[in-house]
Amino acid sequence: MRLHTEWLEYPGDGAVLRAYLARPAGASAPVPGLLLIQEMWGVDDHIEDLARRYAEAGYAALAPDLFSRGGSRPAPLAAARVDAFKKFMDVAGPAVWGSPADMQAALGRLPAEEAGQVAQTQQALGTARDMPRHVADLRAAAAWLRAQPFCAGRRLGSVGYCMGGGLSALLAAEDPELGGAVIYYGSALPAERIATVHCPVLGFYGGDDHRITGAVPAFAEAMAAAGKVFTPRIYAGAPHAFFNDTRSAYRAEPARDAWARTLAFFAEHLA
Repeated sequence: MRLHTEWLEYPGDGAVLRAYLARPAGASAPVPGLLLIQEMWGVDDHIEDLARRYAEAGYAALAPDLFSRGGSRPAPLAAARVDAFKKFMDVAGPAVWGSPADMQAALGRLPAEEAGQVAQTQQALGTARDMPRHVADLRAAAAWLRAQPFCAGRRLGSVGYCMGGGLSALLAAEDPELGGAVIYYGSALPAERIATVHCPVLGFYGGDDHRITGAVPAFAEAMAAAGKVFTPRIYAGAPHAFFNDTRSAYRAEPARDAWARTLAFFAEHLA
């Protein structure tokens, strides 16, 4: 399939943001739209690849870079710096993120200049997690996408990964026009937000991702009690980020199953 891909700018909530767009190039009519919501790393090679995969499935996939308010990322969140931080975390292990002592010990094993840059990126990633601001920018992205001629008149869905999974859930509670929301190992909605969920929600979780998955049963119960449609699927033995085929956490079988179910969900709810 021929695809049209580009980096572009769109008007966010009071500032311009960059976004990666992938869509079918030869579609004879408007196609459904997807907001593809980044992991904590920003829009990287993995997210760009996913945008193209969704475009090959017949969607206009827009991936806003939520760290690019004003048109560019701050230096500690530049792509090369984030990639270096990923490599550091692959060696140090995910447990250091929640342990300042272990983080300092891991940083101490690096050359001083490199350790300083890694520490700056860690701090920037923490402070960049401004969920209300991100939701406002995503709602602006949805409005932009709906207005484009290649998507006009078609329904819009959202799918997010890690941090983006939590944002996809929040968007389901904030955007009354959203046709469906998919969560990949993202945080559950706060209980007070469930009453305003406007669309069906599908969730995928790793059985070994206890910090995230442990909240799923209560989330599912609260959604059911409120009359909302939520379909969670937990993959035994799978870790966090099992769908990311650029990381050591990737697990082919649950990723393949989740991909098929995601496409079926959007085919049903964005038709």
